[in-house]
Amino acid sequence: MADVVVQNLGRRIGNLEILKDVSFTVAEGEFLTLLGPSGCGKSTTLNALAGLDRPSAGRIVVGGETFYDEARGIFVDARYRNLGLMFQSYALWPHMTVAQNLDFTLEIRKLRGAEARKRVMESLELVDMAQYAGRYPGELSGGQQQRVALARTLVYQPKLLLLDEPLSNLDAKLRDRARDWLRDLQRRTGVTTIYVTHDQTEALSLSDRIIVMNQGRIVQHGTPTTIYETPGSMFVADFVGASNAFEAEVVGFEEGTARLRLGEDTHILVRPEFTPELGERLTVTIRPERIEAVTGDSAAEPNDFSVLVDATSYQGARTVYGFALGGQRVRFEAAAGLDSDTTARIRLPVEAIRVYRADA
Repeated sequence: MADVVVQNLGRRIGNLEILKDVSFTVAEGEFLTLLGPSGCGKSTTLNALAGLDRPSAGRIVVGGETFYDEARGIFVDARYRNLGLMFQSYALWPHMTVAQNLDFTLEIRKLRGAEARKRVMESLELVDMAQYAGRYPGELSGGQQQRVALARTLVYQPKLLLLDEPLSNLDAKLRDRARDWLRDLQRRTGVTTIYVTHDQTEALSLSDRIIVMNQGRIVQHGTPTTIYETPGSMFVADFVGASNAFEAEVVGFEEGTARLRLGEDTHILVRPEFTPELGERLTVTIRPERIEAVTGDSAAEPNDFSVLVDATSYQGARTVYGFALGGQRVRFEAAAGLDSDTTARIRLPVEAIRVYRADA
């Protein structure tokens, strides 16, 4: 196990800047996820940590050992870093049994005999695959192959585990089970783990902390709860989870809130974390699950509206509804119970609304 320090990491190819001043730390035993869309720089960062790609600037230290320092001219080759790396493709040798796939990894490191056999079986037991030691990869399911690939990564006891989209080849239901299994395995082994994905559900369910990247930069980092509930920008609000977003104009202030106008005559109260100016255009977001369908004769509160529910999408455990507010489309989630083309009373709780400057 090891802690990780990445300082001012940069990667440039010609005039193309792929990574821009990327800095973060990972505590020993922590599960950190790099999350972002394709091309954001997350896999480039992982490859730099693994030694598969040489950055253009910055510094990487793992467990107190400097793997890369541009200023001092240090670059440790990947084979000397003792890191575990697993990609989307499991790359198992098809002509070798499960046990032989793991043993070959130890043979390369010149570890043989009883100690090698012990490590192979211990690693297979970690991933619940010991009973398949004599089978060939072609005789295993995708999920089983994934477990073998991870066992092969763990068998030489790496100081840091690097995982690049390892669940992407699994079907949806198997991916759900694999997430739970992978998180449990990481907790049991205590190995420091850096995980790359574009899947927000994976990031939220697996991570101790998340780093959200876009266009080669870190745009926000924090716990899964912080990233989801208090996104720091419109990009994060839109990328991590579903959000309703609409433009509004500041038309007044009252008791710590700002009054915004949507469309021509719809007003909502918000509580920005900054001080907007009268007449300023803002972007307002709210998660679909935070919008409330008000029932009974409860007293009216700020941001209560009577709307025509004109769209319904039943999705099993939840139903997604749609309506228009201030000329803009809004979605919200609730238990089944509302009919399409009916009038309903809905509420946008002030505390659930996030506000961003329009140019952010």
